[in-house]
Amino acid sequence: MREKKRIVVVEDEPDIAEIVREYLERDGFSVEVAGTVTGALDALQRGTPDALLLDITLPDGSGLDVLRAAALPEARVPTIMLTARADEADRIIGLELGADDYVTKPFSPREVLARVRSLLRRTGETAAATAGKPTRKTRIAELEIDHDFHELSIAGKTASLTATEFKILALLAENPGEVFTRSHLLDRLGDDGAIYERTLDRHINNLRKKIEKDPRNPEYVLTVYGTGYKMRRS
Repeated sequence: MREKKRIVVVEDEPDIAEIVREYLERDGFSVEVAGTVTGALDALQRGTPDALLLDITLPDGSGLDVLRAAALPEARVPTIMLTARADEADRIIGLELGADDYVTKPFSPREVLARVRSLLRRTGETAAATAGKPTRKTRIAELEIDHDFHELSIAGKTASLTATEFKILALLAENPGEVFTRSHLLDRLGDDGAIYERTLDRHINNLRKKIEKDPRNPEYVLTVYGTGYKMRRS
């Protein structure tokens, strides 16, 4: 029997937390709920979950502190932020810290479930899908991208990307030299609502910070001014 995927829900409003728990458990997930920063950090210490649903405003501090812990390279947790509509600044900070997606309150629990499913698909967490199969890799200069296991190494050292950053990098790397407009890039990514044209540049900037020696003068992900982006050829 396949082990259930573990989802940690960090939400201090009991009614919301219980509804989200119910929908996730009904879909076959194992769910742990925490209502504070302290409780969330304790949950992470008990083991790396498959995904984290994280409210930003918590009674004993900011969910961004939890996100910083969840985004550590050695145990990065795919994360969806739960935010109020007025928390745009926190959403931006969260994306920069490594969150993969966000949902604004009030939200439909069905939407949250759909986002979790999508996030787990994008991060390639199903080991059975790749067990025993040769991995598909792309190499460009010092970058080595393992598409099946969603792993990146730079000059032999592992680098941690969010699911969205990896998705962008993989597409560009598989088509070196091809120029993508923003809308074309979103179309090819099969955007399901997790990436928006207005935030694509921010994801690109964050990606560059992680893979480029000098993000202001990138060697890999290049800007084609007035058009979009492309990956260097070799």
